[in-house]
Amino acid sequence: MSDLKPSEIVQELDKYIVGQGKAKRCVAIALRNRWRRRQVDKDLQDEIAPKNIILIGPTGVGKTEISRRLSRLTDSPFIKVEASKFTEVGYVGRDVESMIRDLLELTVNDLKVREQESVREKAHQVAEERMLDILFPKTGQKLGKKENSEEKSFELVGQAPDDFQRTREKLRSMLRQGKLDERYVDLDLPDRSMPMVEIFSNMGMEEMGINFKDMFSNILPKSSKRRKVKVKEAIKILTQEEAQNLVDLDKVVSMAIEKVEQSGIIFLDEIDKIAGKDKAHGPDVSREGVQRDLLPIVEGSGVNTKYGPVKTDHILFIASGAFHTVKPSDLIPELQGRFPIRVELDSLGQKEFVKILTEPRNALLLQYIALLRTEKIEVVFEDEAVMEIASIAEEVNNMTENIGARRLHTLMEYLLEDFLFDAPDMDAKKVVIDKDYVENRLKDVKDDEDLSRFIL
Repeated sequence: MSDLKPSEIVQELDKYIVGQGKAKRCVAIALRNRWRRRQVDKDLQDEIAPKNIILIGPTGVGKTEISRRLSRLTDSPFIKVEASKFTEVGYVGRDVESMIRDLLELTVNDLKVREQESVREKAHQVAEERMLDILFPKTGQKLGKKENSEEKSFELVGQAPDDFQRTREKLRSMLRQGKLDERYVDLDLPDRSMPMVEIFSNMGMEEMGINFKDMFSNILPKSSKRRKVKVKEAIKILTQEEAQNLVDLDKVVSMAIEKVEQSGIIFLDEIDKIAGKDKAHGPDVSREGVQRDLLPIVEGSGVNTKYGPVKTDHILFIASGAFHTVKPSDLIPELQGRFPIRVELDSLGQKEFVKILTEPRNALLLQYIALLRTEKIEVVFEDEAVMEIASIAEEVNNMTENIGARRLHTLMEYLLEDFLFDAPDMDAKKVVIDKDYVENRLKDVKDDEDLSRFIL
């Protein structure tokens, strides 16, 4: 797990997210507390529970972006899920335990890739020996076929052991120099195709499907198919195969379970969509039912996965929601108690929009400049034009639904629509976007509220 200081975490988030200092501080403290817990005495570690967070704010202010950037900053197992996708146990759909299974699956795959990278050099050496065996079989060896006892082994006349080794080393030198890259060889590859069978059960269709697939793969004989591939590609295939064989899967699974249990982070988006007390539309399988199922996982319980049980006591949950029509207090009291830290994110105005357009590393203006530069067109945005775009974005958000920074995407796309369409055929190689162009292009849409609802 990363041991970044809270100030360093905030500093990294500032490179991509404008404002929301309070939210950044809260998640930075929560992440640092994960590291601190690992430094205390073993007896006390189990007693220190994570302080889960609810991020409250309108859409487009940076809630999801904060979580996305956190996943890249920290080496902790991380997954983002939408609470609205879950249904209560017993109904067709995904149950809440599937997010723990998904988190563990992602962590296992990530660690498996890292382990394979660590043994890649050794795997490449083994793959090179296998390729030499294919290119120049040893005496009595036949490529790709098992010899029958009745068949006579083929021997190279006058081939002494020293000559064989000398020839093999010469081939090795040619192989490393790439002189054999374009030559084709026959390679027996495992046939991974499996019949698709969908299975519905209370424990989740995806988990049952995986278990049945594993069971069938052990029962059915492993088939292989022969392919003609170039030596360069064959080396890559053999290296990957050997790297998988060198990885200790039991060790990887053990490490993954420990990592998920001790430093896992789950970002639970759209939590406001499962709040509310309106029960006039039949069973409440996607609202309070999901909250009741979430409660034991957030409080701490064991979840069965195909790799074994996983305890959720120390997984950090960061929830987020717009809470337009409901309040955090509309969640069931037990669930509210498991999210003690609540942070309200600020709405964005003209000042923030100007920063979003220009300051972050992935600033919107930089993205469009880079896109049009591929057509050999240089786009220049004047400062007044940027101010006008930000002003119109704030105005349209106030007139219609407030969708935060996402309004800038719709404005920029409409503003540059003609250039993006005509770019391949344009003679001009430099385009200057000034305040007048922005006003003329967006005037009708800004002034007509009904039109702006459809276009912006």
